[in-house]
Amino acid sequence: MLTANTKSGKQVCLGYHYRKETLISLRKKEEFICPICGESVLLKLGDQRIFHFAHKSGGRCREFFENETINHMEGKRQLFQWLLGQNVPAVLEFYEKDIGQRPDIMFHYEGEKYALEYQCSPLPEKDFIKRTTNYLTHEYIPLWIIASSHIHKKRRNVVALSNFDYLFLRNAPKENYFIPSYCPENRQFHLLESIQPISIKNAFVQHSIYPLDKFSLERLLGPRLSANTNIDIWNKEKESFILNWMLHPNPKQNSFLHEIYKRNINMFLLPPEIGLHVPHSILIQTPPVIWQIYIFIDLLADKKPQETFTLKELNFHFNKRIYRKEILLRNLPQLDSLDPISAEISYLKLLEKIGVLTEIGENTFKLKRKILIPTSNREKEEAKLHFNQKYLNMLVKQ
Repeated sequence: MLTANTKSGKQVCLGYHYRKETLISLRKKEEFICPICGESVLLKLGDQRIFHFAHKSGGRCREFFENETINHMEGKRQLFQWLLGQNVPAVLEFYEKDIGQRPDIMFHYEGEKYALEYQCSPLPEKDFIKRTTNYLTHEYIPLWIIASSHIHKKRRNVVALSNFDYLFLRNAPKENYFIPSYCPENRQFHLLESIQPISIKNAFVQHSIYPLDKFSLERLLGPRLSANTNIDIWNKEKESFILNWMLHPNPKQNSFLHEIYKRNINMFLLPPEIGLHVPHSILIQTPPVIWQIYIFIDLLADKKPQETFTLKELNFHFNKRIYRKEILLRNLPQLDSLDPISAEISYLKLLEKIGVLTEIGENTFKLKRKILIPTSNREKEEAKLHFNQKYLNMLVKQ
């Protein structure tokens, strides 16, 4: 821990710059106590670790502090100094008695109260959700930042994200999402931006690296992100996912494969209109290729041009698939106000832009042309070339 009280009633915060000689002198004159449990703590001033306070063995609130790593203590100390350098009122290791929680840093910004948590080690999902819910209930805005060491880069624009990593997901303007991370060793922020899931574990992302002294709190809370994804790279990753998914089947795939085979759908001969990246798809754990095939089967495959369907029908089929556990949703406590069906609606809006559908009312769509299933690799490649040109023209017009 980096903050303790003295028995004379003063608070000592090691987040500020103290000379070692000053702390040695203070340690000779004062006794230090934990601000939470009131028990004695020791001021550690070694050369190998950063200066910190530590409970004696058997302390009652060891769960709050004793599992902290050096990277965690150093990271939150740097972030605390970063906030102070921007004249942001901040308190290191503030203990909120009403909820029994101690965010790494509490700060005020533009009339709002924030609880910043810098997380270096895995945390059970139920604990993450409980903390986040408690903060929101007590009018704190939670700001979770994951240690950069958790980011597992697989290829230039592809990272492996676990369910734990997704808990850190934050909202950004223009239907975009990002995960903030920080590395105390390099003193830099690493933002995973424009996150588009490819599979349950892999996601297409854009990376932005910012030195601590060149980055502001304003940009962290509202980064200006690019929502565009290179369609050629996306198609390559989609094909790779389908190949791996089919080569390494699991029992849960059997019912899906049985259903699409009855529809004469071949996973290796999908039309280019299925498996698109769309806003909000991050809310659904099931890969985009799979849930978009379900939309095709449930709403589009049996429709003729000029026939209609409603968002009520979409919602019915979506909930049915969720009930059967054919579609799985992500648990995203910082985005709990967003409805996952917005991903499917975004997909319909994209199909409208590329000429498959027409929206004829607030809740009704009409099929303009059928999505044709290729019967050969040649048909598939011809359809993909035609689609890509149309898709790029759509981006130019936006």
